[in-house]
Amino acid sequence: MNVLEAKSIFPVLRRISSYCFLAVLAFWCLPNRVRAQQKVASTPSACAPSDLASLIVQEGNSVRVSAIPERNGDQTRRQEAAAYAGRVRGLSPERPTRAAYKIFEREARGGRPAAMVNLAVASLAGWGTQPNAGAALYWLQAAADRGYAPALYNLGILYFKGCGVWQDYAEAFRFFAKGAQAGDAAAEVNLGYMYDHGLGVAQDHGAAAHWYRQAAESGDSQAQYNLADLYLHNEGVPQDDAAAFVWFQKAAAQGHAGARIMLGSMYAAGRGTAKDLPAAYIWISAAALQGDTRGNATLHSLERQLTPAQLAQAKLRVRSLVSSSGVSRDVASLH
Repeated sequence: MNVLEAKSIFPVLRRISSYCFLAVLAFWCLPNRVRAQQKVASTPSACAPSDLASLIVQEGNSVRVSAIPERNGDQTRRQEAAAYAGRVRGLSPERPTRAAYKIFEREARGGRPAAMVNLAVASLAGWGTQPNAGAALYWLQAAADRGYAPALYNLGILYFKGCGVWQDYAEAFRFFAKGAQAGDAAAEVNLGYMYDHGLGVAQDHGAAAHWYRQAAESGDSQAQYNLADLYLHNEGVPQDDAAAFVWFQKAAAQGHAGARIMLGSMYAAGRGTAKDLPAAYIWISAAALQGDTRGNATLHSLERQLTPAQLAQAKLRVRSLVSSSGVSRDVASLH
């Protein structure tokens, strides 16, 4: 596969949705990645715990979790959801998720929007309580009514996934739009994605580029990757290899594995920058060490073209790069 043709599956996941839905969800199902597919007109589905972990938010005394390592599974996600209880109050480590739930509930009833969102996530996931979609939707709507952008984002996620509600791309688009207008970067990425793929709205690559740029300029790595991809493929913006290179470089510096592969591929081909085979090897190797093997064919080709001295030096730089840089989500919010 020509990695220069690779395109992000989609941008980004962090938070949750609207309207009361009085049903208890059976929540321990196999996790499925969010994919932009046709509507499913069956029953509302449960959300995978791996998706919900990134929906916890931090504001003041509440907790926000960004990327959650998949390898640690549900136990890690429960611990992250309970981090507030153990870290802020020094509560007993026994049943920390229950302790966190009680704190979220108390602060939510006191009017804190961030606590409302976290209480909603805990209610939907069954962290410290019985799974309750109705309670989750109630508290998300309460936070959204206060203009809290993460709640608007989360509502969009629920409708996009059909999580405790009927799947509805138009409703997801509406909530992402509100969140984006309120300045939420993840909502901006997802709004761009909806325009990019024509989900819940007519396809409009120009609008997608606008919203990707909004989030990219605020530092969102997935938005940077997606904007670069538009420049590479002349979608919504003029084809511009140099601009694509710059945005891939920004995302790669934050640890985005897909961007690292694309950056390395551009160095290898001399697209948007001077040809630099050692640099190409470094960036693609860094992605491979993160577990993304899409650039392996290019990597093997580069190994045959580099001298032993160049290869040894590049490998040293790869280890330094991986240890010093963050690891970013490749799938952002619809992520």
